[in-house]
Amino acid sequence: MIKVLLADDQALVRAGFKALLNAQPDMTVVAEAPDGAEAVRLAIEHRPDVVLMDIRMPGTDGLTATRQMPPGPRIIILTTFELDEYVFEALRGGASGFLVKDTEPAELIQAVRVVAAGEALLSPSVTRRLIAEYAFRAKEPVAADGLDQLTEREREVLALVGTGMTNDEIAAKLFMSPATAKTHVSRAMMKLHARDRAQLVVIAYESGLVKPGWL
Repeated sequence: MIKVLLADDQALVRAGFKALLNAQPDMTVVAEAPDGAEAVRLAIEHRPDVVLMDIRMPGTDGLTATRQMPPGPRIIILTTFELDEYVFEALRGGASGFLVKDTEPAELIQAVRVVAAGEALLSPSVTRRLIAEYAFRAKEPVAADGLDQLTEREREVLALVGTGMTNDEIAAKLFMSPATAKTHVSRAMMKLHARDRAQLVVIAYESGLVKPGWL
């Protein structure tokens, strides 16, 4: 059973999500929070598998709450606009991906299952748009812990992950099998202590491994 915590300041939104998720045979909403501070407290108390976190809430917002979350829960950011200015910061803070609030019910359900299974909720097209947005306001590259531990091939794969490529696309470009590409991605995640693919994208950009204008 996937345990879900809802964090949104609008009671009607929470009620809609709760009814939808509780109707699934493999999901249960264990708690609801009207703001970020309460979301952090309830996450510590209930230890959910997934947190649906509105990014804009009064008081402690979703960005701050994401950074303060205890280890364990995987966070899906909820936003009204696909390229909300805080989305990239939320991914840096540990979120596993994001959804727009008008997402179709079936997509929301699938998203919860994907994130609960340990995958990042970032389609290649969304990744590319996020990177383009980040490139527009790029800061100076910073050294990423563990980058020097990567093999040349792992660095190459990480750079391609950073451009939004899927494992199949990386495999085709580097003339390897998708399984081999996935192995390289997994090893890079382990060495860089990245929670998921979303954080690999952030690391690839912030370390300068991928540079603005490469898309």
